Amino acid sequence: MSGEGLALIGALGLERLAARGWRPQLVGGLTLGADPVAYAIAAAARAQGATLDAFSVRKQAKDHGTGRRIEGCFHPGAQVVVVEDVITTGRSALDALAAVESEGGHALGVLAVADREEGGRAALQQAGYELEVLVTARELGLE
Repeated sequence: MSGEGLALIGALGLERLAARGWRPQLVGGLTLGADPVAYAIAAAARAQGATLDAFSVRKQAKDHGTGRRIEGCFHPGAQVVVVEDVITTGRSALDALAAVESEGGHALGVLAVADREEGGRAALQQAGYELEVLVTARELGLE
């Protein structure tokens, strides 16, 4: 959550979205891990003159306030990339994907900062989603 980290993740994330050919209207995922990633990418897009907004998915809908599970700039019909800080089993990303799709969003795929390479990619692919990552555990020497 450092300013330097946000600038780096935002720029790299935006670059990977473009390389993948994903043109989402929104980025977001399960709070709290996905929040700084989504906000960094949205800010990087804005700095380049592009519109890309962010949203957060709560673990559960609140029973007060708006009562929504998805907060932020989300709207039904939006093209979405779910983001994560770290992919391990893929469970958090799958939970966010289910919330997005149940609210009418269209998921293009998942972008994660790091993949621990502990089955998350396979779980997402088995569910029909592609995963793009900035770095893997192996690339970091954490095998």
